Amino acid sequence: MANSHEDEIYSTMFTSLKHPVRRKILRMLGNKPMTFMEMVEELGVSSPNLTYHLESLGELISKMDNDQYKLSSFGVATVDAMKGIEEVKTEPKRRSGEFKWQVFSASLIVAVLLLASFAALQYNSIIDLTTAQQSLSSQIQRLQTYGAGSDKVLSFFKNVTKLDTTTYTVSLDDNEVVWRTDIGGLSEENLKYSLKSNFNNLNIDIRFRNNHFSRYDLHMIESTPIFAQSQPGDVLQNAKFTLARYKVYSGDDYLSQMISLLDTVTRIENNQEVVDGNMKLQIFSSAGTVLFAWMYTDNGIDYQTKGLQMVFQNNILTTLTDGYFLYTVGNTNLSVSREQAIEIAKNHVKTLTYNIEGQQVSGFTVADEPLSVQLVPHTRGNSVALIPYWYVELALNQIYAGGRNVVTVGIYADTSQIADVQLLSTSTG
Repeated sequence: MANSHEDEIYSTMFTSLKHPVRRKILRMLGNKPMTFMEMVEELGVSSPNLTYHLESLGELISKMDNDQYKLSSFGVATVDAMKGIEEVKTEPKRRSGEFKWQVFSASLIVAVLLLASFAALQYNSIIDLTTAQQSLSSQIQRLQTYGAGSDKVLSFFKNVTKLDTTTYTVSLDDNEVVWRTDIGGLSEENLKYSLKSNFNNLNIDIRFRNNHFSRYDLHMIESTPIFAQSQPGDVLQNAKFTLARYKVYSGDDYLSQMISLLDTVTRIENNQEVVDGNMKLQIFSSAGTVLFAWMYTDNGIDYQTKGLQMVFQNNILTTLTDGYFLYTVGNTNLSVSREQAIEIAKNHVKTLTYNIEGQQVSGFTVADEPLSVQLVPHTRGNSVALIPYWYVELALNQIYAGGRNVVTVGIYADTSQIADVQLLSTSTG
């Protein structure tokens, strides 16, 4: 069998080529080593966003003792392969055969990466061609399981949101598939649609994970959407109908309990909360926007990520997000209290050395009272299992380069392990 470690690296290579930000990072590091903040300034992204991309690049990059990042030998091979690959942009109007061409193109990319990586590492032994072919075949099979397909997307529009697609010209503007190695190695497909009519224009972002609906975002460019049937004038009734339709669309059993919880609500009030066993529903309402949020709860801990959210703006569904099907509960161990988390964060900041624009800075001090302390379960490692996690935000007693005046510390509540530390600016955050 092919070495699983090598397969993981090849998968990371493929992922890097599919994402424009990671391609740019690789090209930048191909020119010269760079610090974290140099990359933030060059890319124009937030620190958490860059951290996510650097983690996704895995063994394609490495961090040196001077806190600069550089390409690893696998990273060099990937950049070499990128130089010879011309990305294919498909035309939305030619949907027939489009995905097969994407798979074929992706397969060629994987093949080039395999050859480039072997050459870069200067293997002295004879390559096992059978093993290489099996690895390539495995990648192709995984690619073929991707695509949600236009029928599934249009069905969501028609049957869940009730958009009148017959009055719109529907165009697929972008379709990106990535490997999410940070959450269990699943496939994530992000699609961007534009819907145009004589009356208004809409932009819709829709996401599928492992071919299961995950997120819907509606952006109204002109006027309000055109629906195939009249919508309830009451947002609560609208939410109940939408959730029932989504249950028919997805078929997931957990939605039945969510529907039952919503049925107990008779009118919208801000900061409502209803609990049934391990299911909690929270409702927030403000200035025409109403949020319905269902989540798994256990031992006094709300696992918000393992949940479903619907947002209505002026009684129009603008966001629907479902992560309940994907995430699991790793544990409910709350060994670190809120007060202990604050002290752990403060003590860690006292000993912290942080790279700010290429300079190692230490001697940080913080205000006595935290800005915020949140218990937000978080994944650990490359997993979809959620672990109790404290997110502590502290005000720094002075402002550092780049306007950094806040330090955030992430702490796993079951082990007191510090998972993440960031210096941020409240003016840009």
